[in-house]
Amino acid sequence: MRIALTQCDFPVGAVDANARRIAESIAQARDEQRADLVLFPELALCGYPPEDLVLRPDFLAACETALARIATATHGIVAVVGHPQAAGAVVFNAASVLRDGRIETTYRKRELPNYAVFDERRYFAPGEEACTFELDGVSVGVVICEDLWFAEPLAATVAAGAQLVLVPNASPFEHGKAAQRDALLAQRVAESRATGSGVAIAYLNAVGGQDSLVFDGASCLADADGRIHPAAEAFADHLLVADFDPATRRFSRVHWPLETDESRESLAWRALVRGTADYVRKNGFSKVVLGLSGGVDSALVLAIAVDALGAENVLAVRLPSRYTSDLSNDLAAEQCAALGVRIETVAIEAPFAGFTEALAPLFAGLPADVTEENLQSRCRGALLMALANKTGRLLLTTGNKSEYAVGYATIYGDMCGGYAPIKDLYKTEVYALCGWRNAAGFGTRDPGLGTAGSIIIPQAVIDRAPSAELRENQTDQDSLPPYDVLDAILLRAVEQEQSRAEIIDAGFDAATVDKVLRLLRISEWKRQQAAPGPKVSARAFGRERRYPITCGRW
Repeated sequence: MRIALTQCDFPVGAVDANARRIAESIAQARDEQRADLVLFPELALCGYPPEDLVLRPDFLAACETALARIATATHGIVAVVGHPQAAGAVVFNAASVLRDGRIETTYRKRELPNYAVFDERRYFAPGEEACTFELDGVSVGVVICEDLWFAEPLAATVAAGAQLVLVPNASPFEHGKAAQRDALLAQRVAESRATGSGVAIAYLNAVGGQDSLVFDGASCLADADGRIHPAAEAFADHLLVADFDPATRRFSRVHWPLETDESRESLAWRALVRGTADYVRKNGFSKVVLGLSGGVDSALVLAIAVDALGAENVLAVRLPSRYTSDLSNDLAAEQCAALGVRIETVAIEAPFAGFTEALAPLFAGLPADVTEENLQSRCRGALLMALANKTGRLLLTTGNKSEYAVGYATIYGDMCGGYAPIKDLYKTEVYALCGWRNAAGFGTRDPGLGTAGSIIIPQAVIDRAPSAELRENQTDQDSLPPYDVLDAILLRAVEQEQSRAEIIDAGFDAATVDKVLRLLRISEWKRQQAAPGPKVSARAFGRERRYPITCGRW
């Protein structure tokens, strides 16, 4: 039996376009690959996650009409397509088996995730029954994504006679998930072997960026004897093809481009690039603009933007103030020259002077403080937004997770922008990715893989002390602990939800911990107004970490 897995991007809400792509992939799998079966990701017809779109009857009706149209055209191959299914007053997360011009049977997802980025119980009712169908004498079962993380749905499918189980997924990327996935597949196969001959599993994952989520694909196969095949190339669209031997319940890969680098940095980089490219293009933009300060954060965002969109679609803008060093201006220019990016300069002294003059009567008798520092940042934000508006570009903002965590970012200033590519990277991870990017040489002046060893983030940018340059001789460490200490505390507080006592017991200074936790708590209001950015950690700010703004000391 030859099976095809469509590891492709199916954008949310693009029902007609997704239906066309599904129909084209069915034809391609049948006519070009001679496949007997083609599988599509979870909710491929409407995209994942559709969120409140599934509360609209007209949206559900459009999905139903599109599915019927696809089914009518499905001949000479069996297709398994993910879609929302309305049934009276409830909606199911479903996958339907299409054959001979009709919908033969439908599986309804049983385990509905309602944690982290998932809200499926808000939208869907759980299914109750196992689903199998026969193809060329082989009993094929279907479970959907979260079902695989629980033993019972697969066990029930195996008990119904399944020899091969298809698992369509929309599983967002995060650090370490590949290893979790492989271990889970091995565990489920082992459980099936304990009660019989074992079941083979074809695990298909969606690919592409959707707001703050990035789906990595990395689809894989598991033989009934426990062998886990290498994952398909991550963050890339492919029509994957494999042959299944019912006698041995093993797969042979036919067209299966392999993932060659599962290192933390490589996967994170590709997640950021894919997330940025998809967010920009899916929201109707083709070009971006960003403020380039000569610091490490904006340097990394510039490199991501070039890899995602191409140098010709990126505009960098220097916005010097009276406190901006010559080194900052020179390093920004050096990086743009290395990448082939156009750079412009707009000094902020005049608008800053205009604001301070306008406010002088109200500020009379008050000493200069952080207000004037933030005003400089807000001048930059206003100018960048004006450039974005005038040129039809999306403004990328350059803040990192450490800054957003402790509020070391100016609301309506350097937080201005439509997308935040490094929002989920701690500062120490920013440094690590800069070094990796230089060594890997991902880019030439075109998007995608390039020549190894191309140094496009100047080493001096990486080596210099980080500074907002909003006052004389300012550095970040004037008001923050060293970033290795700060990030270690934040990792425990944010990702691991450790208490104050647990963090102090781990060896951190109590006063430093108290300061960091206080800043984390009082900066929630800023984070809830921040631009979206690609999730790469196990606990990103936003959908995954939802704290109240008004809150007692926790």
